Amino acid sequence: MKLNNSKTEKRVRRHKRIRSQVTGTEARPRLSVFRSNKFIYAQIIDDAKGVTLAAANDMGVKETLTKTARAEMVGKLIADAAKKAKITTVSFDRGGFKYTGRIASLAEKARENGLQF
Repeated sequence: MKLNNSKTEKRVRRHKRIRSQVTGTEARPRLSVFRSNKFIYAQIIDDAKGVTLAAANDMGVKETLTKTARAEMVGKLIADAAKKAKITTVSFDRGGFKYTGRIASLAEKARENGLQF
């Protein structure tokens, strides 16, 4: 049996490990983050009901910003959307991505704007 160790396959394995422990409930939904080469997406999900409670991404940004600045903007947007949905605490699901760069900046900005995790 050959093990494939591409960057994507390693991320998928990390994500499976994380998701075996991190779940979203009504009291504490899951903040899921996905990072592509161009964009970054964040969703607040109630896994018990299978419902997305809030979402934010940087696809509609017309300004020329760095990817890290765009991730910070998404962190602020998801925190604002959570406030509107009356959500204060979440469990953070980094989606198998390492907690550096854009993932970390999104999380820090979300914390600064009122989300607790």
